[in-house]
Amino acid sequence: MTNFWLMKAEPNSRIVKGKDVKFSVEDFEAVGITSWEGVRNPEARNLMKGMRVGDKVLFYHSSCKTPGPYMHMEILPIEAYPDYTAWDPKHPYYDPKSEEANPKWFMVDVKFISRASHFVPYRLLRQIAASNVTLPTGLEYLGEKDARVVKDMDLIRRGRLSVQRVQPEAWDVIKRMTEKGGWSEEVVKGEKDGEGRTTIVVGVGGKRKRENENETKTVNGERGRSRVKILNR
Repeated sequence: MTNFWLMKAEPNSRIVKGKDVKFSVEDFEAVGITSWEGVRNPEARNLMKGMRVGDKVLFYHSSCKTPGPYMHMEILPIEAYPDYTAWDPKHPYYDPKSEEANPKWFMVDVKFISRASHFVPYRLLRQIAASNVTLPTGLEYLGEKDARVVKDMDLIRRGRLSVQRVQPEAWDVIKRMTEKGGWSEEVVKGEKDGEGRTTIVVGVGGKRKRENENETKTVNGERGRSRVKILNR
């Protein structure tokens, strides 16, 4: 049986121990296949150890102005194996407590499958999950059941975990949204601390609406921390 997951990476440059730990959808598309190392959270590690060959994964941009799932990827034939980067003192995520004879951390290999035709902003998912918000024009293909499914996602309930399970029903909703769209978005500078704020503009065919119309919503989401993917290893 195929399982579904979500894994986060940071698309913006950040230097740790002299290495850039960013890994964007563009980086992934360029390499095609990569190991997913650097996870140092016990719960996320245990989830990775449960991944199986052929499982489907949402690649999620995190710690950026417009977080959300950008593409689909797949677990390759080698299931979870020891994360040897934890044994390298020069590696950004070196862990002296992890030993080759008794590895503490694990990783998997993943393959780029396809980009999402329509990027689904995290803040739009938060809007859909809000019980007091009626689904706006442009998303008529989603029903109340779909909204409940989104609301129950670990991404909404426990947003900061870098590796998450995705229920099959939630996978279907996200996949439908990436295929059909129905919104456009623009990022504007927030009033506090230079934070990014996304104004989700929803309308038929993604046509922009004026901000004072009922269909237009501004949803403020949280910026969560996540583990990062090492590109230069």
